[in-house]
Amino acid sequence: MQIEHYDEVPGAQVSRPVMTLRLATGLVQGVLLYLLYRAATIAIWPATEPFVFLPLFLLVLLLPVVFIASLGHMTSRNVARWTAAAGAVLLIMALHEAWRSAGAVDLGGGFMAQLAERVPTMQVIVFSGVFLYIAHTLVMAGVGDGKRIASYGSYFEISWKLAVQLLFSAFFVGALWLVLWMGAGLFSMVKLGFLERLLGKPWFVAPVICFAFSCALHITDVRPAIVRGIRSLLLVLASWILPVAVVLIGGFLCTLPFTGLDGLWKTRSATALLLTTVAVLVLLINCAFQNGQTAATLAIRIAARMAAILLLPLTGIAIYALGLRVHEYGWTVDRIVAAACLLVASCYALGYQWAAHRYETWLVEIAPVNVGTACVALVVLLALFTPLADPARLAVASQVGRLERGLVKADKFDYHFLRFEGQRYGQQALQQLARQGVGPQPALVAAGAAAALKRTNRWSTDSGPATAATIAANITVVPAGDALPASFIGQQWKKGNDQPLPDCLKDAAQRCTALLLDADGDGRRDVLLQPYGYGESYLYQQQPDGRWVASARIASFCQPALERLRAGRYKLVQPPMKAIDVDGMLLLFQPVFSTGDCRALKSAPAASEGR
Repeated sequence: MQIEHYDEVPGAQVSRPVMTLRLATGLVQGVLLYLLYRAATIAIWPATEPFVFLPLFLLVLLLPVVFIASLGHMTSRNVARWTAAAGAVLLIMALHEAWRSAGAVDLGGGFMAQLAERVPTMQVIVFSGVFLYIAHTLVMAGVGDGKRIASYGSYFEISWKLAVQLLFSAFFVGALWLVLWMGAGLFSMVKLGFLERLLGKPWFVAPVICFAFSCALHITDVRPAIVRGIRSLLLVLASWILPVAVVLIGGFLCTLPFTGLDGLWKTRSATALLLTTVAVLVLLINCAFQNGQTAATLAIRIAARMAAILLLPLTGIAIYALGLRVHEYGWTVDRIVAAACLLVASCYALGYQWAAHRYETWLVEIAPVNVGTACVALVVLLALFTPLADPARLAVASQVGRLERGLVKADKFDYHFLRFEGQRYGQQALQQLARQGVGPQPALVAAGAAAALKRTNRWSTDSGPATAATIAANITVVPAGDALPASFIGQQWKKGNDQPLPDCLKDAAQRCTALLLDADGDGRRDVLLQPYGYGESYLYQQQPDGRWVASARIASFCQPALERLRAGRYKLVQPPMKAIDVDGMLLLFQPVFSTGDCRALKSAPAASEGR
């Protein structure tokens, strides 16, 4: 049977079989998702078989959307072929995900953590969705035009229509859920909690969400005029943001010769920020360009051409920033993903640069650039989520190679990354290192790898309780050259109801900084113990019986202040405000530091040395 095409048919004349099939698909998807969720929660088949459960989950989550979006726009044979092809790609990605995570550490951490380990990672789900979105646009346009390479107008119509459909379908589901919770709240006020209890039941939630999403996809699909109106409004509004973006980004690039690039590197997120900027510019340029036949004002045309020119220096700086990090620290999973994104961004930057220098046309050359780059993106995504360019495999090989060449010392090597982020490649590398070691210090490498293989918790080092020896070794004393009191090191630290215990006093591998200072002016030095990273610092004072007790704390999340404190760049002063005495208990006022205050501290003059 041929499924009729009705893209321009009014909603009242929509084929009932198509509508019924779409809604039934959404309902079946919801039921299957609930069954998979149930299997994962009680750990029964297929949740106990990753090579079955992961493919099933990914297929049930994404494939119905492809099927619903295809119905009514292709013959039944083409719908079946395209759905099967999309399913095959998802199957390959899911099987690879199951294979690479085989033998991974069971991290524990309760029900939610165990559930998260059984389903594909969010990265796989998101990028699989992106792959299907691009591929669906190419396939639908080709089928609609009856040729392999469709016209750019077809690509434009289908891609933006699908984007608007997905956006408003998600909005519809969110609005429906808000209304349901509003109703539950109303019934709860009259002591009827049935709806609130119902909204907490997975067997109700999953089918309702999937059915509502499929219903919204259907409604937006059979009202193409409404979708085009919304799309046109969004594109016009976004195109007028383009001149603002060009002014800001152009101003940023003009300041770089005077400020230098050091400020970018200190953020440690320069590549990600620059990539985001490139993506925003590409999106806004296409909002202005549309299908290449839409009239645009002179200001928008000039802004679009300038934006196309700005893409190249932005991408070049991002590549340079990533190259510096890779040269200094090697490849990691995040850097490999960033490199893949930069490859796609480079295609846009070079192509748009070429288009921008064709002054006789309105950037019409970006049309083939967009189509070609979409194909490149598909290849890159497929490579990343198959063994061809698995980021974990490449990152593990890079880090182990640096260790072999002596670029990183054995005691500084990140065995934790191999154990918990390197997937099966990391496990295999650790086993190899534990057997024979590599580099200038093979014995230390083997010991470190063997210790890492014993760890079963991502968030804990599993290194055992702290001892006097580990406390002395793991606590850096400020001022340098001083030593912690022997009574402090030798005390048996046990957490009481009113006594906090920093990690370095209970875990043999955790580190702290100890500042020796006289906080109360009694002539005896106290110990201000500060954990590495963020967190509260605790002041320990020695009691008459010789015990050390936590008597005060400092809560600070201003990183520049913490770094200066660790470096000993501080001074003791009288508090600017009095304390409140409530029956012998002192209530102290704590200043409120804004984000601006914290940033200002970065350039403030150095404080006096601690004394």
